Amino acid sequence: MIHTLEIQKILHQKFPQLAEKGLQEEIAQVGVLMEFQPEEIIMDYGSYVKMVPLIVEGSIKVTREDEEEGKEILLYFLNEGDTCSMSFTCCMMNKKSAIRTEALEPTTIIGIPLKYVDGWMSKYQSWKNFIMLTYDQKMFELVKVIDKIAFQALDQRMEAYLNSLAKTVNSPSINITHQQIAQDLNVSREAVSRLLKKMEMLKMVKLGRNQVTLL
Repeated sequence: MIHTLEIQKILHQKFPQLAEKGLQEEIAQVGVLMEFQPEEIIMDYGSYVKMVPLIVEGSIKVTREDEEEGKEILLYFLNEGDTCSMSFTCCMMNKKSAIRTEALEPTTIIGIPLKYVDGWMSKYQSWKNFIMLTYDQKMFELVKVIDKIAFQALDQRMEAYLNSLAKTVNSPSINITHQQIAQDLNVSREAVSRLLKKMEMLKMVKLGRNQVTLL
């Protein structure tokens, strides 16, 4: 009972768009509160998706891996109030995951078991609207990722990436290595290090040990 009341309270605060009473009650009954620490993998490549996450607090990085060369590229970030549309797609089609989701900071989610996700689409309008809006938003973000790779120079991509990451963790100081940045942007670590040094000379950032601070 305490667990159910706690989830209902969270839904009121973090997911006001899921306003239908019946939906809130069902989520509270079947949802599972889960906590993850920074850099902990929530869902990995090749795993079967068993639940759809509702992010209560914290932030999650979503990446895609090149099947031939094993290189990764950042797709987008998820913040509180979000869900992962790709998780929903894998659930619906019973597919193995083509993405990895990783906690960037202490993160709490409500895990919705697979068997309820599809049925709610026809049963609750607010759930359907929530999922469709998430699809639309994340598709737009994926288009922006493609545009940046195709049309922007690396310095522009780096600046946009750092600004997005700082906004995601709600801090100008980002704990991250040059190698992690290189993986997210799908470039060499040497190129990242050179560009960060240039940005530091231009007083755009301050570099520390495994840390980048936006000025």
